[in-house]
Amino acid sequence: MTSGDKRVIMAVGIVMAAMIVSRILGYLRDVVIYARFGQNRLTDVYNAAFSIPDFLYLLLVGGALSSSFIPVFAGYLAAGKKEEAWEMASILFNVIMVVMFFGVMLGIIFTPQLVYFLVPGFSPESTELTVKLTRIMFIQVIFMVFSGISMGILNSHKQFLFPALGAVLYNLCIVLVGLILSKWYGIVGFSIGVVVGAMANFAVQLPQLLKIGLRYHFSFNLKHPGVQKVARLILPVLIGLSVIQLNVFVNQNLASNLDPGAVAALRTGQRIMMLPIGIFAVAVSVAVFPTLTGNAARGEIEQFRRNISLGLRSVLFVNLPAAIGFIALGVPLVRLLFEQGMFTAEATLATAHVLFFYSLGLAAYASMQLLNRAYYALQDTMTPVAVGVSTIGLNIALNFLLIKPMAEGGLALAYSIAGGFNMLILLMILRRKLHGVDGFRIITSIAKSLFASLIMGLVAYGIATSLGQVLDLSSKLHQAVQVFLAVSAGGAVYAGLTLALKMEEAAMIWDMLRRRLRRGKANPLPG
Repeated sequence: MTSGDKRVIMAVGIVMAAMIVSRILGYLRDVVIYARFGQNRLTDVYNAAFSIPDFLYLLLVGGALSSSFIPVFAGYLAAGKKEEAWEMASILFNVIMVVMFFGVMLGIIFTPQLVYFLVPGFSPESTELTVKLTRIMFIQVIFMVFSGISMGILNSHKQFLFPALGAVLYNLCIVLVGLILSKWYGIVGFSIGVVVGAMANFAVQLPQLLKIGLRYHFSFNLKHPGVQKVARLILPVLIGLSVIQLNVFVNQNLASNLDPGAVAALRTGQRIMMLPIGIFAVAVSVAVFPTLTGNAARGEIEQFRRNISLGLRSVLFVNLPAAIGFIALGVPLVRLLFEQGMFTAEATLATAHVLFFYSLGLAAYASMQLLNRAYYALQDTMTPVAVGVSTIGLNIALNFLLIKPMAEGGLALAYSIAGGFNMLILLMILRRKLHGVDGFRIITSIAKSLFASLIMGLVAYGIATSLGQVLDLSSKLHQAVQVFLAVSAGGAVYAGLTLALKMEEAAMIWDMLRRRLRRGKANPLPG
């Protein structure tokens, strides 16, 4: 293992640890909300209210700006042009804040019209509450812009801890503030918590920004070469993200006409599906991205291919068994995680039904996290956008085709099918662009992981079913025992099979665990 591989793995570990904590807090947030309010039209309202502010953030910062800003900023740093890098970052920050300010103001003014487009099936009372929550959560966008840009700067300096901690604080504040304020303001309290969480997300990154030597310039020099380069890269991504978000809006538009709770079930099912993606695939992609950018800037194509292959195989090694696990244990898992308070057994079945179809696309969406960044590192933002636009058309067509016979399950299946096509096309074009992506090793790794995952899934399903016949599943303890034993047995089977199949990814992870255990014994914590 090279020193570069070790640095990437260390970065992955830092980001992944913070991601795990953040996802746990995100889960607790959802549990608190659903236990208190149920999975019904009220939580449909809360989930719908997230959509429009998130659109503004994802459009300008979460996707477009970060995908074009980091390669250019990191390129300046690699060339030793720090002053130019900071000047470019300052100009972009100034411009985007002006654009964001007017976007938020227009959004607040025209919220009723936007909400009606988003969820036309809501009653007047539900629509009015959606408007109120949306206007509150628009405020978070300003602070998420701050945190998004600071994350790009820190990641370009290969500093991942504080941006990851920001995500932890974001969810923690939503839970704590929401719990306190919901006693007086109901579900509105959680919307206020979202704003406080966004402020905390940026606040924790600011000291580190100052530490690395933040240099701000009050300038709107749009002729700066770096700014113009970012503008050229960002335009196709803006178009692509707009089309992708249009698909989200179409989904919610259609789901608002289904039974109450459908919007919430889709969001909950997707959030569960995104857990392994957020914990591992995003962690790998974020950590590898600056390295890929450096490889591309220095013309190290062979090392670029090596990092893509290692990253993709690692992502699939974890996410393929996760997908099969969700399919095998959907009902027991959702029951354990959410079924309490106002979250009923019917809500469990509805969410597990949606989760089944989302899980079919889990590995594809996990892979896309890395593949998209590979293109961005090559400063090619047009290809993933063009592929995304074409597959979104397929997604929307499938939405209308499948919603009538399959209701919300059809929307989830359409999402998964489109994701699979997107991943395959991205991989094929990247292979041509790089004259190979170590395809034989990737295909061999996928085949071995899938075989081991299927055996794992059968074992886990069999154990869960058997335990369900002898345990009183009205008890949370018994639910936990059922899921724990099924997951443990399935995990042991997967680990054993992948080691027996001599998978490099399995040996690498096992070696990392053994080294950590040895270091822990050699350097015990003080009592």
